[in-house]
Amino acid sequence: MFGGFFGGLAGGTFSGQYRCYPVSFIDKNDAETGNKIFLPSSALDRLASLHIEYPMLFKVESRSTGRSTHCGVLEFSADEGMVHMPYWMMQNLLIEEGSLVSITSATLPKGTYVKLQPHTKDFLDISNPKAVLEMTLRGFSCLTRGDCICLHYNNKKYYIDITEAKPQDAISVIETDCEVDFAPPLDYVEPQREEKAPAPAPAPAADAAGPSSSAQPEEAAQDPRFLAFQGTGRRLDGKAAVGGPPVPVDIHRGARQPPPSAPPADAQAKSSAPNGTANGTASKAKAGKVVFGPTGNRLLDKQQANTAAKPPAPKPEEKKEESKFKAFAGKPRSLKD
Repeated sequence: MFGGFFGGLAGGTFSGQYRCYPVSFIDKNDAETGNKIFLPSSALDRLASLHIEYPMLFKVESRSTGRSTHCGVLEFSADEGMVHMPYWMMQNLLIEEGSLVSITSATLPKGTYVKLQPHTKDFLDISNPKAVLEMTLRGFSCLTRGDCICLHYNNKKYYIDITEAKPQDAISVIETDCEVDFAPPLDYVEPQREEKAPAPAPAPAADAAGPSSSAQPEEAAQDPRFLAFQGTGRRLDGKAAVGGPPVPVDIHRGARQPPPSAPPADAQAKSSAPNGTANGTASKAKAGKVVFGPTGNRLLDKQQANTAAKPPAPKPEEKKEESKFKAFAGKPRSLKD
């Protein structure tokens, strides 16, 4: 109705007003992946008489909201006075079902550059966004700066804004080589750079006139020593145990350090000997009689000979002490008793 009465032919331009409805009303949900509309068959007759160049492109404008966009045509199968378009296009025009829109034929140049901006960072997770975008744009005839297109991929919708287009704000993307650039997503937050902490200032040099003890570090405390087997030993027979004091062990190196031993007896004898003699024979010599006269030397020689001839007296044998402890000293018993 509106297309027949309000449509006109002026200077080879197609123009008409139609009631707008989404493509879901005619079970054409596949058309949601593009920006092509459904016009009635009467519009095809008028377009053919005007010799409109292919591909047919149109400008869709809502007079109530003042917003406009551009699109192509997919079929001429809509009812008279109605136009069906993807729902995301109706959202860009801010219109509802049954709103009145004006459709006018348009000629757009081929695009050379377009800049897109995704709404969310999820678009960056796509493994090959270029291939997905090329496949999606096959359903588009043109792009308009300021529109928000919907990209369907992997059962998920991605909304993308068209922020820039060249050579005009509205371009044709049919059989053209167009450069595509991406802006950061709307919810993208740049990572904050961690500021490095300033390096500590060098310590002031020590005063040359000051005491030397202030420049030297304090001596480290000695490492604790570990004494193995500090207890007292006991024997089964009751006698005193024979053994030296416990040996200190370095717990860090594991080396056992022997206790300081007493100096050898020879060294003590040398140190205690008078006049620096080695064996101290002068102090240990037995006092004897001194005999003067002709027989003095004979008596002395005779005593020395007798002493050398006598064998040394045998030492008394030490009695072996019997052990006070006897193992298994009890009487045997039988199980029959």
